[in-house]
Amino acid sequence: MPDDLIGHIEDTRLADALSERYLAYALSTIMSRSLPDVRDGLKPVHRRLVYAMHLLRLDPTAGFKKCARVVGDVIGKFHPHGDVAVYDALVRLAQGFAARYPLVEGQGNFGNIDGDNPAAMRYTEARLTEVARAMLAGIDEDAVDFRPTYDGEESEPVVLPGAFPNLLANGAAGIAVGMATSIPPHNAGEICAAAIHLVRHPTASAADLLAHMPGPDFPTGGVLVEDRAAILSAYETGRGGFRVRARWSVEKGKHGTWQIVVTEIPYQVQKAKLVEQIAQLMEERKLPLLGDVRDESTEEVRLVLEPKTRGVEPEVLMETLFRATTLEARFPLNMNVLDATRTPLVMSLPQVLRAWLDHRHEVLVRRTRHRLAAIDRRIEILDGYLLVYLNVDEVIRIIRNEDEPKPRLIQRFKLTDTQAEAILNMRLRSLRKLEEMEIRKEHKALSKERKDIQALLKSEALRWDRIVEELQDVRKKFATGALGARRTELGVAPPTVEVASEAFVEREPITVILSDKGWIRAMRGHLAEDAELRFKEGDKLKFRLHCQTTDRLTLFGTNGRAYTLKAGELPRGRGDGQPVRLLAELTNEDDVAALFMTREGGRYLVASSTGRGFVVPAVELAAEKRTGKQVLNLKPKEEASLCVPADGDHVAIIGDNRKLLIFPLDQVPEMARGGGVILQRYREGGLADAKVFHLADGLSWRLGDKTRTETNLRDWIGERAQAGRLPPHGFPRTPRFG
Repeated sequence: MPDDLIGHIEDTRLADALSERYLAYALSTIMSRSLPDVRDGLKPVHRRLVYAMHLLRLDPTAGFKKCARVVGDVIGKFHPHGDVAVYDALVRLAQGFAARYPLVEGQGNFGNIDGDNPAAMRYTEARLTEVARAMLAGIDEDAVDFRPTYDGEESEPVVLPGAFPNLLANGAAGIAVGMATSIPPHNAGEICAAAIHLVRHPTASAADLLAHMPGPDFPTGGVLVEDRAAILSAYETGRGGFRVRARWSVEKGKHGTWQIVVTEIPYQVQKAKLVEQIAQLMEERKLPLLGDVRDESTEEVRLVLEPKTRGVEPEVLMETLFRATTLEARFPLNMNVLDATRTPLVMSLPQVLRAWLDHRHEVLVRRTRHRLAAIDRRIEILDGYLLVYLNVDEVIRIIRNEDEPKPRLIQRFKLTDTQAEAILNMRLRSLRKLEEMEIRKEHKALSKERKDIQALLKSEALRWDRIVEELQDVRKKFATGALGARRTELGVAPPTVEVASEAFVEREPITVILSDKGWIRAMRGHLAEDAELRFKEGDKLKFRLHCQTTDRLTLFGTNGRAYTLKAGELPRGRGDGQPVRLLAELTNEDDVAALFMTREGGRYLVASSTGRGFVVPAVELAAEKRTGKQVLNLKPKEEASLCVPADGDHVAIIGDNRKLLIFPLDQVPEMARGGGVILQRYREGGLADAKVFHLADGLSWRLGDKTRTETNLRDWIGERAQAGRLPPHGFPRTPRFG
């Protein structure tokens, strides 16, 4: 460090220093760790592993070397990170159940589909596969750019030539700062077919390409059951997902018995954890149709599922398992990659294939120019040799008599420096007649090749024809045999199998009790309205709900979020229950605005304390996660006030100022989420209560133990967003409809 900088302190705002450094970290994570390059489909660590093994000459025909040697070279020369992380990356490249087309051939224990760890790197050995050889083809022929390594002592390729469509064939997954990527594996033969179609039809759409490449092809097989329209949308936008189910069949036994055998499980599902999950659900009595599960796998997956009774339908049993376990999984698609300029970009399928083809075109041009330069150098030398054969005596005389024969040869025969040097380095036996014939033959062949290469460089059409030939070679090499056959079956969206709720939880009537301080519990049976309930000191009843253990409940919070609760899983007994905040993520400032049974196909009116609201379908209130789903967007100091069934044709709304307004329900928009529209205007206060009813039946409200109905409502009917009038005589002072 220079002396003038020792002890130097520079004042910088903490926010500026943090933002600058975090931005640098984020860019480093995005570009140098987490996102693959669209051209070769590799992250830097994988590219460095393959290149290091190439330098170690670990070709498919060579012997194996210890993985510790490979990892040592990688972290010492190219990738200054921990050896464990680098070895994990190497292991994944060799796992046939993780990579559709492994780039590394492993020898030893490289883990298994159960999730067991591989052996230590000092025990395992590795070498490259034919796929990796295709990825490296031309790397020594100036096909790609090189850059200095981190210490400047070596050089590494910026990207591999990538004759194999690795990005789509093997997929990728990574999480960066603020972005992520998730690309499933595909069939190489189908990718090449789609790429050839794109070469011949440059304006082809995603739908055209899907005719050749219909969807993912996972190394673990399974059945793709995603809707075709959803698949097309995913490939058109670069974002989406795919549902994959396990492959199963029914094995018949004696006396009418049967069992289900699962032979393929979804991609990236660990078999041991899957069996553990099924066993746990059986213990919790959430799979009452399943009698037993056994893992009889060897090198092939074989999970045996026995029904509890012979009367169970296999389709119904599997439907319960698909719904409850990872025998059905969803693999996300997010084709977020680095383009040729190293810029993160979410690409569609045509864009990904076009970027790869453009890279292959650039590689072809660079390799061709490199070959042309080599031919020119060789022909230059051969021209000098042929000149020697025509003037052999004079050349010998000059070499024997001149003190400086090189400049004399250049002057006498108009040679280049390279030609003169080659002539002086010739062996005497090269002057024989047979050698001259071989040189003339080589000269003729190289001249023809040069002519062909020059024609190739001048014609873009010829170059794309050559790329098509290369794609056909890749397709022929990697799309045949066991490696190339499609493993994931292209199924259709499965038909809806009706599974009775009783199959999961015993159906019985219960009463759900929610206290004012947020304690929730369920009690057996439908309790009467006057039934005595006990609460903690200072607490009281807020909601009482009659339902069944098979029902799903919707809890609507004052934060505008909807939460789904399963009635059968609520705490039972005569105790205080448990805080509802353990089931729904509510803060201390949040309260429960509504609790009701979710009705399929129903609609609900949601409204805020300031009188804004909208109608939301019941399906949009479903939120299985504890964090819930934001339905009503709230302004500062505003909270959700109510969520009531929208069964009717008119809305009755009353404010804290006791002004009642009635207007048609169709004036309220139906939305999935938003801030809503103004239902009623208030000069002061806010919304007190609302109700949706049929105008022909009249408006009813509770007054003590009685219910009153008013049918003459003409004075209160108006338009949405009006102020309203004082309610009819006899309306509660609260003001609530009851």
